[in-house]
Amino acid sequence: MKERNKTFIPFKIHAPYKPTGDQPEAIDALVEGLKENKRVQVLLGATGTGKTFTMANVIERTQRPALVLVHNKTLAGQLYAEFKELFPENRVEYFISNFDFYRPEAYIPKTDTYIDKEAVINDEIEMMRSSSINSILSRKDTIVVASVASIFGLTDPDEYTNLAFDLRVGEQIDLRETMAKLVDAQYTRNNMSLTPGTFRLSGSLLEIAPFSNEETCLRVYVDIDSKIEEMDVVKLTTGELVNQVEYFMVFPADEHASGYERVKAACKRIREELTERLHYFHTEGKLLEEERLDMRTRHDMESLEEFGICPGIENYSRHIEGRAKGEPPFCLLDYLDPDVLTFVDESHVTIPQVFGMYNGDQARKQVLVDYGFRLPSALDNRPLNFNEFFAKVKNLICTSATPGDWELGQTGGHFVQQIIRPTGLLDPLIEVRSNKNNPVYDLLNEINERIKKNERTIVCTLTIDDAENLTDFFKQKGIKVAYLQHEILTLERSEIIYKLRKGDYQAVVGINLLREGLDLPEVSLIAILDADKEGFLRSTRSLIQLSGRAARNDHGKVIMYADNLTQSMKETIEETNRRREIQNRYNIEHQITPRSIVKPLIPPVRLIDKKKPLELEKKKGKLTKSETLNLISQLEKEMKKAAQELDFERAAELRDSLLELKASLA
Repeated sequence: MKERNKTFIPFKIHAPYKPTGDQPEAIDALVEGLKENKRVQVLLGATGTGKTFTMANVIERTQRPALVLVHNKTLAGQLYAEFKELFPENRVEYFISNFDFYRPEAYIPKTDTYIDKEAVINDEIEMMRSSSINSILSRKDTIVVASVASIFGLTDPDEYTNLAFDLRVGEQIDLRETMAKLVDAQYTRNNMSLTPGTFRLSGSLLEIAPFSNEETCLRVYVDIDSKIEEMDVVKLTTGELVNQVEYFMVFPADEHASGYERVKAACKRIREELTERLHYFHTEGKLLEEERLDMRTRHDMESLEEFGICPGIENYSRHIEGRAKGEPPFCLLDYLDPDVLTFVDESHVTIPQVFGMYNGDQARKQVLVDYGFRLPSALDNRPLNFNEFFAKVKNLICTSATPGDWELGQTGGHFVQQIIRPTGLLDPLIEVRSNKNNPVYDLLNEINERIKKNERTIVCTLTIDDAENLTDFFKQKGIKVAYLQHEILTLERSEIIYKLRKGDYQAVVGINLLREGLDLPEVSLIAILDADKEGFLRSTRSLIQLSGRAARNDHGKVIMYADNLTQSMKETIEETNRRREIQNRYNIEHQITPRSIVKPLIPPVRLIDKKKPLELEKKKGKLTKSETLNLISQLEKEMKKAAQELDFERAAELRDSLLELKASLA
């Protein structure tokens, strides 16, 4: 990518606290590793030890821009809010998938079923993605928190940069030429209503609304000599002056923007490939596929030549960008500074996710190519494969409580550890009990003991049937218990978690609760049934993650019910005891008394409004179409409000709830 002059404001953390426990040692070790130019480092950080603050300190010490890669949108939202609070003087951006709903194009030969692509784009996230790219190109002090959407295709950075242009006070300006540049950069002229991604001209006043900002627009005043006399940034809705600027960079309104000449040249290459592919189908006697491909591709080319865009234009990205067959697509990583520092949070989940994206994408698209729905070049509209991703990364720091095999293999098993919590909390005690002592009744006694202390219990079973049967048994014994599993809707799941913390439920039974992202300081007991049944749900990483759910309470305890001590159980117990010993020694040396984490209890979104309980309670949550539409409208307002307040965890929860409600209307 062509080098640009970028503004740089030194990274500076604003926080009322300093690194404590073993954070200073971890920060020193990671920074030293970067000085030695280690390609991969691993930070083994126990739950609740402040890994985010450690990452922030590494950024401050090295003064390098950073990419923080995470495996889901909710976690990305949490980290984005935390980094934004820690670095108020610097650019902190958020780059995730811009789809509220996405169903990819696919074909099922067995049933001759074609599934058209369907997507619902979130305009706010689209603006934040655009803002991320613009910040990367204009500011060196940028931190981007991103999901694996960052390895999917974007426009060639050079083309994107060429479509950007600057305006300066006192310089000559040709308004007709400037408007042509705006149209090339995918802006739309709208003299009636100015919205993000549009512009309008009134006499000698040019107004531009950047797509990356929904609150302000730029007013360019041109004098009689065709020079820029003044430039004002004003509020989009009221026209109130925010500030005057001497210089303004106008970036494209679309992250996939391409100039018309480039699109026109691409059509020639598409025709050549089409001719070759049609000949192949004809000689193979696949006349249906030949006709299908010819009709679909010619329709797309007509649209491209006429309007510069067509549905599914990304499938022609190889031709538009002039890439060779098999060459990696451009993505967010190509826009980043060469010296960028890459963090992979929860690497034991995120790294396998990056590994899997390429294979899944290729398997689906190969079927479309084979049956004449797409040209073979569509296979090059893809995410990076893992080797391509790794080749674009200069220094990688993987953080996890349970690092994966790949990252530990890259470091020869070496890692920087951070296991001391600022609250002084120890990892929970682990006890193994035999199944011969009737684990169900034994567990019932343990739950009753926790109830006396106003504490909660989580029970992890191995199968759905076990979970359902155990829930029914506890209910018969007078325990306030709920069953939590993947089929329960988002609204109900949030309600169950809230009621557990509040005390309306005394226990929750589930299967793979480590995936729920539970942060429950009231939970003091984790019971794991069939702990000796080796497999994914009872692997070392899963057992450590499950045990960590009790690490928020100073009475935290884990009971594993098993007849045999498996290797996974043994490794989990040894690792937990190792951590406890270090944590306890630190507490004694520094006279720290462990205390449970205090987390505010925030009511979740409800299907049933407490102010109007009568009618809806009778229906037990089954709403009429009118009531559902009203609730959808209410949740959309709350989601937008949460996004504006940077509460992306809440916004993501509301978005999932909205999709479920809309699905119930179908």
